[in-house]
Amino acid sequence: MRSDATSQVVRSRDSEPQPAYTPALVQALHDSIDGEVRFDAGTRGMYAVDSSNYRQVPIGVVIPRTVDAVVQTIAACRRFGAPVVSRGGGTSLCGQTCNVAVVIDFSKYLRHIVSLDAQAQRAEVLPGLVLDDLRDAAEEHHLTFAPDPSTHNHNTLGGMIGNNSCGVHSLMAGKTVDNIESLDILTYDGLRMRVGPTSDEELEQIIAEGGRRGEIYSRLRDLRDRYADRIRDSFPAIPRRVSGYNLDQLLPESGFNVARALVGTEGTCVTVLQATCRLVPSPPSRSLLVLGYPDVYSAGDHVSDILEYKPIGLEGIDDRLVEDMKAVGLHPEDLKLVPDGNGWLLVEFGGQTKAEADSRAHQLMAALKSVPNAPSMKLFDDPAEEKMLWTVRRSGLGATAHVPNKAITWEGWEDASVPPDRLGDYLRDFRQLLEKFHYACDLYGHFGQGCVHTRIDFGLETAAGIEKFHDFLGEAADLVVSYGGSLSGEHGDGQSKAEFLPRMFGEDIVQAFREFKRIWDPDGRMNPGKVVDPYLPTENLRIGTDYNPAITPTHFRYPKDSGNFARASLRCVGVGDCRRHDSGTMCPSYMVTREELHSTRGRARMLFEMLKGDVVKGGWRSKEMRAALDLCLACKGCKGDCPVNVDMATYKAEFLSHHYAWRLRPRAAYAMGLIYWWARLASLVPRLANGLAQTQPFAGWLKALGGIAPQRAMPRFAARTLRQRLSDAPANGVSHEPRGNGQRPRLILWPDTFTNHFLPEAGEAAAEVLRTAGWQVTLPPRPLCCGRPLYDFGMLTLARRQWRQILSELKDDIEAGTPLVGLEPSCVAAFRDELVNLFYGNEDAKRLSRQTFTLAEFLLKIDYRPPELNRKALVQGHCNHKAVMHMDKDVALLKRLGLDFEVLDSGCCGLAGSFGFEAHKYDVSMQIGERRLFPAVRQAAGDTLIIADGFSCREQIRHATGRTALHLAQVLQMALQQPGSHAAAPPPAHIHFSNEVSP
Repeated sequence: MRSDATSQVVRSRDSEPQPAYTPALVQALHDSIDGEVRFDAGTRGMYAVDSSNYRQVPIGVVIPRTVDAVVQTIAACRRFGAPVVSRGGGTSLCGQTCNVAVVIDFSKYLRHIVSLDAQAQRAEVLPGLVLDDLRDAAEEHHLTFAPDPSTHNHNTLGGMIGNNSCGVHSLMAGKTVDNIESLDILTYDGLRMRVGPTSDEELEQIIAEGGRRGEIYSRLRDLRDRYADRIRDSFPAIPRRVSGYNLDQLLPESGFNVARALVGTEGTCVTVLQATCRLVPSPPSRSLLVLGYPDVYSAGDHVSDILEYKPIGLEGIDDRLVEDMKAVGLHPEDLKLVPDGNGWLLVEFGGQTKAEADSRAHQLMAALKSVPNAPSMKLFDDPAEEKMLWTVRRSGLGATAHVPNKAITWEGWEDASVPPDRLGDYLRDFRQLLEKFHYACDLYGHFGQGCVHTRIDFGLETAAGIEKFHDFLGEAADLVVSYGGSLSGEHGDGQSKAEFLPRMFGEDIVQAFREFKRIWDPDGRMNPGKVVDPYLPTENLRIGTDYNPAITPTHFRYPKDSGNFARASLRCVGVGDCRRHDSGTMCPSYMVTREELHSTRGRARMLFEMLKGDVVKGGWRSKEMRAALDLCLACKGCKGDCPVNVDMATYKAEFLSHHYAWRLRPRAAYAMGLIYWWARLASLVPRLANGLAQTQPFAGWLKALGGIAPQRAMPRFAARTLRQRLSDAPANGVSHEPRGNGQRPRLILWPDTFTNHFLPEAGEAAAEVLRTAGWQVTLPPRPLCCGRPLYDFGMLTLARRQWRQILSELKDDIEAGTPLVGLEPSCVAAFRDELVNLFYGNEDAKRLSRQTFTLAEFLLKIDYRPPELNRKALVQGHCNHKAVMHMDKDVALLKRLGLDFEVLDSGCCGLAGSFGFEAHKYDVSMQIGERRLFPAVRQAAGDTLIIADGFSCREQIRHATGRTALHLAQVLQMALQQPGSHAAAPPPAHIHFSNEVSP
């Protein structure tokens, strides 16, 4: 069956075909539902893809606030014959959550636990609930929902039910189908009912009652009776059979479980409104054993032996995955933890106590030591190290999608499953098949259940490449079937595998699938063209023979994307880590709005659509793209947190530079973007500047003129700048001279705009600490600026001019390898990131980037030993700092300092340079801070130090809590100024700093 949603079309204002009934449907939805109705070009473009290779522009998107709104949405669609598709986290890999249909997004509002009964070990949930929200609530009772895909911190239960998801710990209690008790469902024709296991007596009673419900059950019974023997013969008895419909759940031995028969139907039969989930005991203690083998095939050979020891997780990775992780710089320290080998198994054991879990691991280790060619072994007892290694395993997709100097890899054959006792041989044959087609990939996955994950470098941009891709899929399907396996062991069929279901089940069972769908959806309006009567895997390709984005000159060079901005727009693979809301930095605005538009993924998708140009039009002038970027904080959280390092801050700066070329920018761009020049002007008359900025009505007028939120208190200009203060303090060993006095090694202290004009005390503190460490501190010979605020508004031509001044003025020091120490994290990040991206290939730019350090990096490099400071502290890491330089050096230095400290997992503070100052962003800014940062600071004792190197972070903390945050330099100075304190550092003259830090 093919969707006929575009059979009768009109041209909407964005020139993309929509059904003729669309205006009436939109009106009906607005009139009847409690929810958001979005049929605009930007939303349609953003929802045109999921995490798969496929792209289908939806008719529109509905975001219901209530379950009743879902019912009314289906009713409105039914009036006009509009197809529908349910969507949760949008992380499906087989194209099942994109379609020419009305997309119902459950994830924004319908995301709650209705009830949790710990004694009965079950929970009632809405379909938009994030899995980890359920698991966290269940863990309070030492229970869990066993299936846990790698996307567990942002995927939804509705999506898991649709795809019959699994994950690492499905080894412990089965797939999603095994953990669903009952479902509240809605058919396209309007029947709402609760379904689950059905006794023979109940079945006969339901059929006798008649009506649509009785008709459905009668036809299901007849279907079962006609196909029962063939179902028993055709369904492979393996732990990871996810392909096809679960018709085996209708068999008498399965209790005629209609709910479980509907699990894994990918929205092609019914809409799930609510689910009753089974919870199972969660082992409170866990141990991780890592086994190293000569190759991944040998690792696969030993899976069955290891399963005899009842692990709760058994994962595999190969040497190519590890090498690709190293190539992209992903978890380099964590990879040092794995034992010797070229193929590894991660074996997790659970128990009521750590000793019990360790005992099970030791039993396996003892057994393995006695076998020939025993693997290398390492048992981990440190929870932090165990977490690191699981992160390595979960990062497989990110490690393999965009490896430097390699082709982009794609989904398409990413989760086939075979009997675990045949896994080693299957892996060998599968590698031979890949070599036959000259494809490369990494192998990893849920080896304990015979499920193999991979992304392959399919060539999907040419007719020949697509034909080769299709031929490979056919042979790969035949190979899996020859092993008694399943085409899908995790992610479903969608359209990428559905064509090959007859090879796995036979034509009779595939006909049964068709009949099953017709029972529920006789008009074929539920997610048409997926699973049953499917589109071919070569149709609807996001990247196909017509992919030809315009090549536009750009300011940034994008070296990791072959210098191609269009390729950079392909970097997002849709895994959706930016949709998490519990930890990390990415994506601050999404965390508070729960809007796909405000996720890194949503913005990346919009960027792709902008370049494609058939739905989102206007190119660089696109209003939709501008709106998507409006609440991007340019925090670089995505660059650090995203598994494929999508760098939305850079893309935003690039877009805005073109969007506003030869046009006026918003007022805030001139008020905040040009702060370097305004601050220099204010430094001439700081008392007058402060009087105007702090006194009404002048302050109100200035804020209104600059587009600044009236609630914000403007930061005060220092009476004397850092440059002025240090110029008057020769005793501190500070000089403006380009050369030192020959007695101490020399460094440059960078007087960024914020430290120089607003917090010179931090600069003075840094100078004192560095002088105590044995260094002569010098300043640049004249005022300079890296232009950090300019990027937020796309003023890249001006930023390049600023960099050229820096490269010219510091040329001698750059060539001499003089270290440069920065105090403002966003400025140090600019030296390390924007500089080399704007001036790619410029050797001086590379040198300067490599010899620029944060204060903590520099002090650790010279092995500085500060006096101990017996205080408690909360540390707020600046987003740019975490993303580009990382916080490990700061943590190490704080440990040397002897502080009792906590680094807050609070994400962005919410101010983010100019972001929180802009009037229309103020509320979002404060909501971001209220997630964790503000409460943590308010709850901290009065004598607890609040440490924040970022000027934005300090201002946000002061504004929201009244507390004064200190720069690390000030805390180090505080330790120095204690009575009897002294710091220790070895003579640093032997240290060479050039080329020490990779950009």
